[in-house]
Amino acid sequence: MSVDVAAIRRQFPILNRPINGKPLHYLDNGASAQVPQAVLDAVHAYETTSRANVLRGVHALAEAATEAYENARAEVAQFLGVPAEEVMFTGGCTAAINLVAHSYGSLLRPGDEIVLSELEHHSNIVPWYQLAQRAGLRLRPLPVTDEGRIDVAGLPQVVTERTRLISLAHVSNVTGAVLDVAAVVAAARAVGARVMLDGAQRAPHGPLDLPGLGIDFYAFAGHKAYGPNGIGVLWARKELLEAMPPFMGGGSMIGNVTFEAITWAPPPRRFEAGTPPIGPAIGLGAACRWMMEQDWTALGGHEMALTQRLMDGLAETSSARLIGPAGLQGRLPVISFVLDDIHPHDVAQILDSRGVAVRAGHHCAQPLMERFDISGTTRACIAPYNDTGDIDALIDGVRETVRRFA
Repeated sequence: MSVDVAAIRRQFPILNRPINGKPLHYLDNGASAQVPQAVLDAVHAYETTSRANVLRGVHALAEAATEAYENARAEVAQFLGVPAEEVMFTGGCTAAINLVAHSYGSLLRPGDEIVLSELEHHSNIVPWYQLAQRAGLRLRPLPVTDEGRIDVAGLPQVVTERTRLISLAHVSNVTGAVLDVAAVVAAARAVGARVMLDGAQRAPHGPLDLPGLGIDFYAFAGHKAYGPNGIGVLWARKELLEAMPPFMGGGSMIGNVTFEAITWAPPPRRFEAGTPPIGPAIGLGAACRWMMEQDWTALGGHEMALTQRLMDGLAETSSARLIGPAGLQGRLPVISFVLDDIHPHDVAQILDSRGVAVRAGHHCAQPLMERFDISGTTRACIAPYNDTGDIDALIDGVRETVRRFA
């Protein structure tokens, strides 16, 4: 089925903005995706018709705000295929991972082990490193293959009877490789360990079935999934949430407070201390609703056709080298490359002068850069609103960069 890309693009007002006098070719979606009008309308409606604090007020605006906020939770839950009471709003994907590291991490004991991988974003390394330093835990890294995939064949050597948690990227933010979740879950269950996935790069590509994955924790960011900044989601199994102590203390997350004893509210309220990011949460609910309205079979084919077009164009440039899977199997449209003897920042600046927005650097994945013995890459991430014009502008810009540095 063909995709009416022009109709999709019309839903994203910012795509009409020129850059340096040229049309905008936005391919930095892995850092932040753009926002459709439906999301802008949802946030505007809250801010202009029902702006109030949630949960405790009994006046009309407070009740309207609470209804919109909880409806957003239900929309996110539907997007993930889980019960709404297992969904918590956080400040972002980083905040969600930190919540697990502090709260679930407080249940771990010295000598316990956490398995990560060499391709993780720093947000899925630093909180576990800090926990390990505090609690006397051990981090065990899984290696990465030459194709930029987590080497699940190494699981038997890394996962031990001391493993309590395996926390990995569902999709790499550098190579685009999709994790073999089933293999990881099987290895974890064999030793009684839990599994957490960083879904920041997977969530923007359509609804999920988290129960079907067999995992225990999932995190993603709103700003990468066509939603506002400052909002993220943590999902966890109910029995885990009920066993976990709060991460932060304050209003809303309590049952009863005295100076002698405090009781906690049940999840998810237990993990949403203080006034939550109400408008951004409502916007994220609208973003999930927008994604659920799309035909992701068609959009997935569209995105991967653009991925192939980009990889073919890079293959025709002799100095370009792809960092990640060379084919379309088991990957999403996150494409990283290096140009011989040209710094990624130089590549990105020349592309920007031509209206092409990409990301350049180590992408908060320094262990992976060390694994490939590079300082960074240029990265393009494709979204449903991208078209062949965006890809061709990028390829033309790469060729111009190579000519300039020849």
